[in-house]
Amino acid sequence: PKPVPDTPSARTAATVEPAKIFDNLYYLGVPSVSAWAVTTSQGIIVIDSLNNPREAESNIEGGLRKLGLDPMQVKYVIITHGHADHYGGAQYLADKLKAQLVMSETDWNFLSTAQRSTNPDRGPIPRRGMSVKSGDKLTLGDTSIEIVETPPHTPGAISLIVPLKEGNTTHVGALWGGIGFNFQRTEENFTTYSNSVGRFADIAKARNVDVQMANHPNFDRALEKIAALKTRGSGQTNPFVVGGAVQQRIFDVQQDCALAQRATLRTAASTKK
Repeated sequence: PKPVPDTPSARTAATVEPAKIFDNLYYLGVPSVSAWAVTTSQGIIVIDSLNNPREAESNIEGGLRKLGLDPMQVKYVIITHGHADHYGGAQYLADKLKAQLVMSETDWNFLSTAQRSTNPDRGPIPRRGMSVKSGDKLTLGDTSIEIVETPPHTPGAISLIVPLKEGNTTHVGALWGGIGFNFQRTEENFTTYSNSVGRFADIAKARNVDVQMANHPNFDRALEKIAALKTRGSGQTNPFVVGGAVQQRIFDVQQDCALAQRATLRTAASTKK
């Protein structure tokens, strides 16, 4: 086998082992960013593609093999938003696994005018694939993932409602697609963020969401929960199941933080007058 290049991302990529979370959900991420696989009766849906082709090959393609799953069964790769740490491995997966890339039409357009990252650990902008919008469902076999656009982390960031199974029990996951405030700091953008959270929270409540998911492991403590899964006792609740009330509280905190930032901007603007 070829030696692995001694780069920071090559070293960290090997530090997270793939993990089964539910009967139909698997973690395939690296320490800094998450990728997920949802298995269905007709193949696999991957959510996000990590930083670059090397990580997609080692942690997504290789991770699926370690878990006993066939990477060639990957039919779709959902890209939650147009930042390179989420689309960096997408073109590799499209080329190698013949998977269809899926992103919001808004973010495909966003990427069409974007410059490729100069960071050598970031992969290329992928070629345009399938477009989705709020209210769409991506269906593969017996599984449908609901799409909700939640800007402004990027103009067309999407969040997902994911059906989950564990034995005879069903759960529902909510994956927020772009949590950081790394957009232009304007009152309008913080209002948009708050409105996006409120809209997604209402949908999550209606769908009885009880599992928090994220596309960075520090946001949902995924790596800690994976460690807890390994020592989970018989009859103990899956650590990824937070319950509906806690998930709604998470959304409340997101909104509160956005509105607090907006209030700070308003105060600063009034002070200057």
